[in-house]
Amino acid sequence: MADSRLVLLKIFAMFLVMLLGWFARHREYLTAQVTSTLSRFVVDFTMPALIFTQLLRTVDAGTLKASWYLPLLGALVLLLGQGVGLISMPFFSRRDQRGTYLFLIAVANWVYLPLPIVDALYHAEGVRVILLTNVGSQLVLWTLGVWTLRGGKPDLASLRKLVTNPGLIATAIGIILALTLPLTHTLEQVDPVTASPLLLTAGALVQALKMIGDLTIPLSLVVIGAQLGELDLSDHRPSRTLVGVLISRLLLTPVCAVALVVLIAHLGITLPVVPRMTSYIIAAMPVAVSCSIFTEHFGGDTPLAARAIFYSTAISIASVPLLFYLIQRGGW
Repeated sequence: MADSRLVLLKIFAMFLVMLLGWFARHREYLTAQVTSTLSRFVVDFTMPALIFTQLLRTVDAGTLKASWYLPLLGALVLLLGQGVGLISMPFFSRRDQRGTYLFLIAVANWVYLPLPIVDALYHAEGVRVILLTNVGSQLVLWTLGVWTLRGGKPDLASLRKLVTNPGLIATAIGIILALTLPLTHTLEQVDPVTASPLLLTAGALVQALKMIGDLTIPLSLVVIGAQLGELDLSDHRPSRTLVGVLISRLLLTPVCAVALVVLIAHLGITLPVVPRMTSYIIAAMPVAVSCSIFTEHFGGDTPLAARAIFYSTAISIASVPLLFYLIQRGGW
């Protein structure tokens, strides 16, 4: 099918960009400090700029009313991974690794890898779905995710980071401006001849933010490749816990996502095509690269996280297009 070939093409293209980041890290074009700085730059500047400008031009009262459930959907995808982890955990994980095991299965790469895929497949609508589901995903990450790593202990610092997250702030501002100032939808096409100085300034600002936001995907892929190049994989033996993470994250979670959607469809609740397919894509994504940072900061098993990130990312090059093809062929 054409869409599954497009997914394969996008995945392979992204892999090549990540390979550049990996090569740059190994040849020390990108040092660990530079990689860390670029990662913060993406999180604090380019991603918020992308979120702001995309929401500004794609959100209105009608689309927001129809998309009210998308943050909930983003949260549910991560919670589904957590549930899969709870079921598979007794078969694969040692007791001292269980917090990390659950965290790695729950926290997929829900933005940087699926974003170019859904952009190619569904254009502005797909990007809007990703950005709105990101709100729910962030809520789960900084609450249940962090608490899981800490052994079930709440962490007030993680709640503060949630509230001050640049992406969530950009989401709120973008939606508010899009709803309260309808002219913001046309600021990227301001006529320099007829526009007032104030409108011209606003248009230039939005266009500048769009150019900054357009850096997000290529920069994030280079950073992911460089971060993968930093991982310590000196022990190549696949442990039972690692195998459990890979099976649960790349196979069981997307299969359960499909089963859940089919079940609720039988109950009379049908998800629109783009949110449904986007949820499948997110559910099939590998372990998020940032997971190793979280395990290191909040006391998880960082070596396990490093191996899970590397191997799940490598396997996803084949598993994501295959799962997408099977889902399309099954009509789910």
